[in-house]
Amino acid sequence: PAELPPLPARSELSAAEILRYSRQLVLPELGVRGQLRLARSSVLVVGCGGLGCPLAQYLAAAGVGRLGLVDHDVVETSNLQRQVLHGEARRGRPKARSAAAALRRLNSAVHYVPIRGALRPRSALRLVRQFDVVADCSDNVPTRYLVSDACVLAGKPLVSGSALRLEGQLAVYNHRGGPCYRCLFPRPPPPHAVTTCADGGVLGAVTGTIGCLQALEVLKIASGMGSSFHQRMLMFDALEGTFRNIKLRPRRADCAACGDSPSVTCLQDYERFCGASATDTCRRLRLLPAAQRISVRRYKELLEAREPHVLLDVRPPAEAEICGLRHALHIPLRQLQQRQRDALQRLRSRIREERRGEDERSPVPVYVVCKLGNDSQEAVKILQELPAEEFGCLLAKDIEGGLMAWAAKIDSTFPQY
Repeated sequence: PAELPPLPARSELSAAEILRYSRQLVLPELGVRGQLRLARSSVLVVGCGGLGCPLAQYLAAAGVGRLGLVDHDVVETSNLQRQVLHGEARRGRPKARSAAAALRRLNSAVHYVPIRGALRPRSALRLVRQFDVVADCSDNVPTRYLVSDACVLAGKPLVSGSALRLEGQLAVYNHRGGPCYRCLFPRPPPPHAVTTCADGGVLGAVTGTIGCLQALEVLKIASGMGSSFHQRMLMFDALEGTFRNIKLRPRRADCAACGDSPSVTCLQDYERFCGASATDTCRRLRLLPAAQRISVRRYKELLEAREPHVLLDVRPPAEAEICGLRHALHIPLRQLQQRQRDALQRLRSRIREERRGEDERSPVPVYVVCKLGNDSQEAVKILQELPAEEFGCLLAKDIEGGLMAWAAKIDSTFPQY
């Protein structure tokens, strides 16, 4: 967006504002002075999803002066379980604009700046410099490094949250001498080790809890109360119903971003740095050569030709209960990784069934499927290591794109999740 004008200076609240914010004005920790600071403050929210929705909702309700809303994605049906600013009628609309429209209905006095598009290195620093506080509600590693580096270069506090399955984390970086994100994580994790909400799932109330806690920290910083988590990380376990505080290491003098002699003096290509995309809704790994993978269309041809083979579904049990192909043998990836005897015996028996009437030396293809085609590649690598004296000549390939590709390209009635 174009350069944003400064928010107007305020010396007093109107009668309407006093009534609207009366329940928080009477708090001695906030008061009129804190409310005026909120009215003069601007917050950039990176990601209008499960974390960004409750965060932005409470910031708008509290009377923050300006809210920047950044998101490249559009509203999808699978978002509605946790992204509470969007509704069924908003499906297909850009999330940033959908969120801004919902927030305007909540508090029209706030200045909203919806930005449709991913945060990019070429423009992130200029954008971050125009806001007082940044909230990272993104769902990918490249954006986390980008936002953190931009906040260090711009001298802005960063309130960072994450949620996965039934757990969440919260920390405040680059604030009051505390560490930045790179201080804790100098190097990104390998792409195959990263689990997203699409892979691992998340309960909506968990993202709501962490998003609300992010909003609380933003409000405390913007109003002058200060943050509770600039030197600690909050760990939330929804299943156990527990919160834990972990003391963070101090700012590192040798940190590449915020250290005494930083090497990160400008924003870089974070997708290359992390080996992952910042805009893919679902991560797509390439762990196998093309010769060891087949498309869903090719697999459909094999089915129609009735070619002998074994279809191995390696999804977790909870996913296998949702849907599946009836003829598949289900053995979760974890059981293969642990080389569980019963699981390998079931696979050996199925291969023998398919080999009946055929040359014992002829390979029986094993096609491996999962949700998206990531875990199936891991499984193929394991199958390739199984002893030939027990499994014979084993030809293993994964089905590229997994069952979601099957639903999109072959069978439109197959459930997508």
